[in-house]
Amino acid sequence: MPVVSLPEVGLYYEEQGNGPTLLFVGGTGSDLRNRPNPLTMPFMSGFRAIAFDHRGLGQSVPSEPMHQPAMADFANDAIGLADALGVESFCLVGVSFGAMVAQEIALTAPHRVTKLVLMCTSSGGAGGSSQPLHEIYRLAPDERDHELGRLVDLRSGVDPDVKAFMELMANNRLPLVITDGLLRQLDARSHHDTWERLENLTMPTLIAAGRFDPMAPVANSEALHRAIQGSILRIYAGGHPFFYQDRQAFVDIAAFLRSQRLI
Repeated sequence: MPVVSLPEVGLYYEEQGNGPTLLFVGGTGSDLRNRPNPLTMPFMSGFRAIAFDHRGLGQSVPSEPMHQPAMADFANDAIGLADALGVESFCLVGVSFGAMVAQEIALTAPHRVTKLVLMCTSSGGAGGSSQPLHEIYRLAPDERDHELGRLVDLRSGVDPDVKAFMELMANNRLPLVITDGLLRQLDARSHHDTWERLENLTMPTLIAAGRFDPMAPVANSEALHRAIQGSILRIYAGGHPFFYQDRQAFVDIAAFLRSQRLI
């Protein structure tokens, strides 16, 4: 099992392919044992693609006792993984919570990020925050599951395609277990705020959002676009997982990462 030993965590990772390095940062509660695995996303082709389980999640094992990490700690885990694998520079793609971490990575080590893709996410602060999952995950199971389902797509109660998609995803995921690692991740997420620093990002940046996303509303991506000079904003026909709902999203992300112009 590929694990990199960092000061506070044994970080489990997977990699595949050849070419320039692409570092993928997963979302809240992500686990590389779930399907679909992010390394199968179409835009990964042509890259040495690397993904990992956050500390306290999946097959990554944090040191004991595990302290409460900040967002900067999650970013430093990713940078430490790149260091351990001998990766000097990389394209950086983050989804949801992972795109919050990606903002911190890009702000901490801007010289190492050649391109940045931020998907279905928020800056926090004056730029707007994503929904307060640290509160929702503490609800009773039935109420929690109802609230989480409501946050997938604004159309989830009426659109049969969305219902079918949610069932497909649910059938390919490990059962939800509220672990200490997940709760600590959610606590760090609740304090995420990069808003005042985003003007320092100068690498090519693509911001992608789902038009029907209640978790990270489009307005939050529009704020990111205004704050990051020269960034590109694309809005797709989908909810929080729009990249699996609107095929054009993968096409555009691949074109951006391969330096083709987006129109």
